[in-house]
Formats: sequence, C-alpha cells, structure tokens
Amino acid sequence: MQSYWLGETYQGKGIMSKALEAMIAYGINDLSLNRVEIRVATENYKSRALPERFNFTKEGVIREAEWLYDHYVDHILYLLLADEWKNN
Repeated sequence: MQSYWLGETYQGKGIMSKALEAMIAYGINDLSLNRVEIRVATENYKSRALPERFNFTKEGVIREAEWLYDHYVDHILYLLLADEWKNN
C-alpha cells in the first residue's frame, strides 16, 4: 500500500492532480496495467475528491483497512480500468 501526504502550503495548487494523472498514464500506457486502484479513508474528503475528479468508480468499502493514529479507519476502494482511461 502506498500513501501520499502533501503539506498545507502546497495544497490546492493541482500538484496531486498532476501527479495522479502522470501515474495513471504511466501505469496504463507504459506498464500495460488494466486497472488502477485507489484506497482512501472514508472521512478523508480532500483525498476522495481526487479519484472522483478522474472518474474512478467507487467499488465499495473496506472495513477497518488501516490503523490511523489511535483507531482503525474504513477505506473506500476506487477503481479505474484501462479502457475507461483511454476513452476519457
């Protein structure tokens, strides 16, 4: 599992959008991946906005997927298929 964190000073400048777009393109075009998954804590609305902006499909909820600080949090599983990316 990979995570990302961006300091407040750098938020809202499109940095994560550009990084995600590059990662999707690399994974699908260069590595020939068929699917890209993103898992986001259900309460992390800023991070959830990113896959939603890129038209990922919300596949479901993974319960107690991550220990965060002092408790478990659920994740939403987002999925983008190669054909969906290429037809976008």
